[in-house]
Amino acid sequence: MIRRTVTRPRASFPLTLFMGLFAPAALAFGALVAASSPVAAQEEGSMKVEGPGSANFELAARFAPYKVSDLVHSLRVTPRWIEDTDRFWYEWETSDGRHFYLVDPGQGTKTEIFDNDQIAAELTRITRDPWDAQHLPIRTIRFTGPNTIQFDVESSQEEEVEEEEDEDDVEEDQEDEQQRAPRRPRTRNIVHHFEYDVTTRTLRELEDYEEPDSHPNWASVSPDTAWVVFSREFNLWMMSYEEYERIVEARRGKTGDEAEEAEEDVEVEEIQLTTDGEKDFSWGSQGRGQNDEETEEEHEKRQPSGTTWSHDSRYFALTRQDRREVDHLWVVHAVGNTRPKLESYRYEMPGEENVTQTSLHVFDMESREMAQIDDEPWKDQRMGIFNEFGGFGGFGGFFFFGGGGGSSEPRITKWLSDSSDELYFWRRSRDQHRVDVMRADPATGEVTAVIEERLNTYVEHQSPARLENGDLIWWSERDGWAHLYRYAPDGTVRTRLTEGPWHVDGLMGVNEDDGYAVFRANAREEGEDPYYMHTYRVGLNGSGVTLLNPGNYDHQVVVSESARYFIDNYSRVDTNPVSALFDASGRRIMDLETADLTALEAAGYQYPETYQVKADDGVTDIYGVMYKPYDFDPTKQYPIIAYVYPGPQTESVSKSFSLNQTEQALAQFGFIVITIGNRGGHPDRSKWYHNYGYGNLRDYGLADKKAGIEQLADRHGFIDIDRVGIYGHSGGGFMSTAAMLVYPDFFKVAVSSAGNHNNDVYNANWSEKHDGVKEVKDSTGAVTSFDYDIDRNSDIAANLKGHLLLTTGDVDNNVHHAGTFRMAEALIRANKRFDFFIFPGQRHGFGNMSNYWFWLRAEYFVKHLLGDSQWNVDILELQGDQPKG
Repeated sequence: MIRRTVTRPRASFPLTLFMGLFAPAALAFGALVAASSPVAAQEEGSMKVEGPGSANFELAARFAPYKVSDLVHSLRVTPRWIEDTDRFWYEWETSDGRHFYLVDPGQGTKTEIFDNDQIAAELTRITRDPWDAQHLPIRTIRFTGPNTIQFDVESSQEEEVEEEEDEDDVEEDQEDEQQRAPRRPRTRNIVHHFEYDVTTRTLRELEDYEEPDSHPNWASVSPDTAWVVFSREFNLWMMSYEEYERIVEARRGKTGDEAEEAEEDVEVEEIQLTTDGEKDFSWGSQGRGQNDEETEEEHEKRQPSGTTWSHDSRYFALTRQDRREVDHLWVVHAVGNTRPKLESYRYEMPGEENVTQTSLHVFDMESREMAQIDDEPWKDQRMGIFNEFGGFGGFGGFFFFGGGGGSSEPRITKWLSDSSDELYFWRRSRDQHRVDVMRADPATGEVTAVIEERLNTYVEHQSPARLENGDLIWWSERDGWAHLYRYAPDGTVRTRLTEGPWHVDGLMGVNEDDGYAVFRANAREEGEDPYYMHTYRVGLNGSGVTLLNPGNYDHQVVVSESARYFIDNYSRVDTNPVSALFDASGRRIMDLETADLTALEAAGYQYPETYQVKADDGVTDIYGVMYKPYDFDPTKQYPIIAYVYPGPQTESVSKSFSLNQTEQALAQFGFIVITIGNRGGHPDRSKWYHNYGYGNLRDYGLADKKAGIEQLADRHGFIDIDRVGIYGHSGGGFMSTAAMLVYPDFFKVAVSSAGNHNNDVYNANWSEKHDGVKEVKDSTGAVTSFDYDIDRNSDIAANLKGHLLLTTGDVDNNVHHAGTFRMAEALIRANKRFDFFIFPGQRHGFGNMSNYWFWLRAEYFVKHLLGDSQWNVDILELQGDQPKG
């Protein structure tokens, strides 16, 4: 039900209240509020962009996020490495169509795999469906030999699907045959399978084609491919690989539910390994559905076990989580079902007594016995296993070796050491001030501490790489900057590989034959934005740090398995993306591609601008990006809107070219839109910078946002400092609301979505890590409990002066809507007007309602910062873009 409160307009900023659960005409705020916001009196000659008609809806609609993506094609080269080689292939799309290339770094050659005109003609002849060079039906290819590939093409024609029926189904069909109309046969599109020789450029259709293997994600295969381990009904099971192959065969050529149903029809011999598993104290995954009914069904299915194997297949290890005492949290699925359905899940909140308890276990395949590794020095500690090093997954992106297994190859996960006598794992105290790298002997249970990390804020760690002699390459922030260290097996530092006031983001590869490591780092090159990533090489003895890809850009790199070559995708927010191939000495072998932005530029696209300002302390540099309307007039004054995220994981300030943003589109209404960093916001600076907000998780970034906006307004007369808006999602939702309450006279309008406004009802690990939790000890020094206290947005709700829109999804199981509801309650009790909107059936990201959300948010700013509106019960811009059913 929508409640309306009507009051006499005030001289100051009037506040509105919209407490409807959902309204199809949600953009029509004029019908829901008592009064529109008054626009400040326009001074003579100020040329302010405001008032009716000031918002450029047409320009904004042209560059809405869901439209711009259709104007661009490939932006980066993603290599698919060919097994056991440094060769790779990739696909690249431009306005001329999709092309496939084969690259041999050793030979320095790049060859187009197909003659598009030729292959289009041959495919048309065979499939009888018309194709041309710009519109090939090839979506992906598979190398089956050094120069042989296979690919599939789906036909427009259909074929009947042969369905197998068991005896009961046949008898039932015979009994009901007289009572039922004939059942229409199920059909599917014909798929043509082809083999192509890259060297001779000859194509043939495969008559004897066999679909690739389809391995389920629950299968943990031993390195000797003798056994397969999985979890079901809270316990561990295994089957022989021969039995497992029958399941793989049943799944062949099938995906999704069809593959799952096929494997369930196969009877195999299974061996139960554990019997004491139970709900919330499971061995491996216990499965989870969209609601409680689906979750119960998932328990009965095979699930991933989370196991990692010794290289000789003698042991497998896994951690086990006991969550039986952790309290539940719930969301109700009110839409999409005949009846609303409940979804329950265990969820730890900060400072709570009952949290997950983790233990480490090793199973001996010879004795068929499970042993627990006894290592519990800290109350409520967490533990995890270090697997075989496979590339770097860091804060700024994912980097990998090899082509990966995918569903066509068995999943084999091995632990870090190649010795079955050495199981490396980590343990972390609940307050995260302590992290240890441990080594256990599975045969004896003996545990040794190899590396110890200690900080008064929080310790972060990455997976180490292990060299053939047993040395570890370890990433650490112990001296205030992230760097690489080489440790001997006895835990002594053999050598320091990197040092200085710059940040190593992570190890990417090691070439022991040639004695070097490749890593990713930033803030080392003078005169550049310190966030721009580069790739470096360093000797394993700590000598000769070498920059491999110079250039004042942000470099996103993928390294080959041998670490001899890498693909560099580089750009800035104001440059066209370029991709190039390098070797490990830094030699540029060849340029690969430059992104085709012709359609985007023809539509009127303009690059944003980067800037640098000082933080509120007047010392620290912070960086941002400014987006202007494409019809920008420097003689006019525009409201300024900041898109924010406080961190500490990221500041959400783009460094490379990207179109996955609303900032550019929002600017087209008639705003200056910025992104801006803040102390405490990003891990890619010093540890001091990253941990600046520790213990002050609500307010720490706000002063820098305010100071940065003020400096920009001093520089640019086109910014109206009296009309400042702010918005953000998740942590940005939390921050944008906090800005309205901490600096209520500065920030005039905020749109806050899915915010963790009250971090005492948010994720325990995140909140305790970034704000801190204090150990409480008894007279003997033993930790007995933990104290947690944090400032909440709801505590200062009475400070609100401007316009605030709160939104949340009603089934958000990441940032539970309780935080937004408590914020709303506090505002109501403070007698404040505000706007409130719920997205029914939506998780944390608002999913398929994101386009609706773009217009809802934009029009809120248009109304309250520009004094304009374009009210209609229909969102015409959206309806015009969608086909009518």
